[in-house]
Amino acid sequence: MQGGTRGRVEERRLVLPKRGVEIALLDWGGDGPLVLMHHANGFCAGTLGLVAEALVPAFRVIGMDARGHGDSSRPERPDAYRWEEFALDVEAVAEALAPAHGGRIAVGLGHSFGGTAMLGAAARRPELFARLVLVDPVLPLPSELAGDDPERSQRAARLVDGARRRRSVWPGRAKAREHFARRSLFRRWQPAALDLYVEHGLRERADGQVELKCPGAVEAAIFGAAHAFDVRDLARRAASVPATVLWARYGDFPRPVFERVFAAMPQARLVDAEAGHLIPMERPELVVREVVAATPTLADRSPPCAP
Repeated sequence: MQGGTRGRVEERRLVLPKRGVEIALLDWGGDGPLVLMHHANGFCAGTLGLVAEALVPAFRVIGMDARGHGDSSRPERPDAYRWEEFALDVEAVAEALAPAHGGRIAVGLGHSFGGTAMLGAAARRPELFARLVLVDPVLPLPSELAGDDPERSQRAARLVDGARRRRSVWPGRAKAREHFARRSLFRRWQPAALDLYVEHGLRERADGQVELKCPGAVEAAIFGAAHAFDVRDLARRAASVPATVLWARYGDFPRPVFERVFAAMPQARLVDAEAGHLIPMERPELVVREVVAATPTLADRSPPCAP
């Protein structure tokens, strides 16, 4: 495993030969139980920095960049971005990290599609995870389970098209930040969270400009493949793992869908979050609170609230 440092965060690379990828890790340190974090589609581990920094006093915190995102490798084969591949990557990362942390991950923390990937890994290897905290996970369902929703395919098509057309290059980081700050997607973000996205989500180009580390084509491929992932089946298979599921009140998914899916997990607790879908960047303190609450032995060692 190779490593480097950026400020207080250690950058590492985990080579997964059987998976055919190298996964970039950000290690915030800490001496407590291990929290493994997975970000949303199109972002990277660094965007979860406000959550990570608040957890470090009580936990060891490591975030992973998904394949095609951040500083992880970017496979070119057409089927590389099926959702099952991300779950398999999480499983491989958890398997590699667990031996040094008591044999399993204390908290698998995943946001959006990262929460779905974390659930997929726990469905395959429930013994690797002591508990899950899933932050407004994406819940793709087969059409026969999704109910009568004539606009479902249209919404998916809009997400794919929007990702493909997303601007990816700017003259510099300051200009990129100005661009992001004007967009509705980032309206509720804390300024420090946007700073982290600009720092970790962009790379320098040879011509002096900056570009997104996750290209729109990768983001679009992930959106386009969501329909093939049955999360209700994953919830059944991960039923033995205690879970906290945050539902974003101002997000994109109806609460009854969450209730239907996670009814298959008797140890799952559904929590309403007064936030939009991007909870870790809007209200990181809500995520921190639930991670601490999900770890009873640390309830009296609560870390300071995220800003």
